Amino acid sequence: MPRFCKKPVVIEAVQWTGDNFADVGAFCPSAIGPIVRMEPTDALGSCNRLRIPTLEGDHYADPGDWIIRGVKGEFYPCKPDIFAATYDEVTNG
Repeated sequence: MPRFCKKPVVIEAVQWTGDNFADVGAFCPSAIGPIVRMEPTDALGSCNRLRIPTLEGDHYADPGDWIIRGVKGEFYPCKPDIFAATYDEVTNG
């Protein structure tokens, strides 16, 4: 059976903490467009979930998930364990 190795691609990402909407908005300048904050999810009014329109439809980011800008400028969420298994931080350039 043929085997393949994923091409190395440098991506940009920000981790959603549940309360850093401004950081996510700065990462994705049209935060009202591609990334939409969900309604408060608890009695304190915390907003800890994001709805992110993707090329495959709406996906949701929970606190701890990473928001990734894809190679075509699209955005999508990634669970932290998958992110850690797939990406290493680039420390230069």
